[in-house]
Amino acid sequence: MTGIFPEVAEAGVPAVLSPMSRRFRGFLPVVMDLETGGFNARTDALLEIAAVLLTMDEDGILRRGETIAFPVWPYEGANLEPAALQVTGIQPWNPLRQALPERDALQGIFRPVRQAVKEAGCKRAILVAHNAHFDLGFLNEAIARTQIKRSPFHPFSVLDTATLCGVAFGQTVLAQATLAAGMHWDSAAAHSAAYDAERTADLFCIIVNRFKPLYDSAILPLPHTPPNRTETAP
Repeated sequence: MTGIFPEVAEAGVPAVLSPMSRRFRGFLPVVMDLETGGFNARTDALLEIAAVLLTMDEDGILRRGETIAFPVWPYEGANLEPAALQVTGIQPWNPLRQALPERDALQGIFRPVRQAVKEAGCKRAILVAHNAHFDLGFLNEAIARTQIKRSPFHPFSVLDTATLCGVAFGQTVLAQATLAAGMHWDSAAAHSAAYDAERTADLFCIIVNRFKPLYDSAILPLPHTPPNRTETAP
């Protein structure tokens, strides 16, 4: 199946759409995980950020690609909840983390995401995450705080693997969904942004690929229906 982006067709030559650009309405799914210093996106620190790029072959099979991850230095005045730090095990002020300022970390994620969007022929990225609105909330607050003018991500739409895993596996907790999908879960590595993003990406790929027959059946050409014409008296 092919299609056309009128805005990128040149000299009357149709631009052939990639499988990825067709699959999600022109959006490129990018799997994210953000580790934070609490639950309040407006006040709590962003401590780690990871993005996993996805690829799709000509048969429409989705696969996990490159992981980009950065430790993040808490912004000035950020709140750090001890309970959250105990869960993640992150030591925010440890110099061995080699953490980046928020703006540098975000730009380090956004540059390869923009390139991936361009290469896939998509119009924008859409965030995929487990309990995705949590991650998107922290991402949007960090974007506003650092005054980044152009984000590659849709500002409010997401693809949430907590919901998808509930449908596919009957599990909404990331660890339990990973096990239900037949994968290994490493509790010692959990709550690292890179590890959690990669497991989330694996789950997303499994679900999308298993639902491919349903998707394929939904995009079959519909029977031609002649347009309604109002008959007039002779």
